[in-house]
Amino acid sequence: MKNLGIIIIIIAAIALIACGVLGEVNNNLITFGCVGLAVIGLIVHILVNKKITE
Repeated sequence: MKNLGIIIIIIAAIALIACGVLGEVNNNLITFGCVGLAVIGLIVHILVNKKITE
């Protein structure tokens, strides 16, 4: 649970890299979805670690 945010960010990064390798860079839905997933992962990481320190 502690590393959930980092795992989400890594999944989003892998998806973005896969899109770049496969040539799907013009598909805005996939690109913005992956960026949104990375932002959600960052927020989850901050919230989970904030709860652990309290």
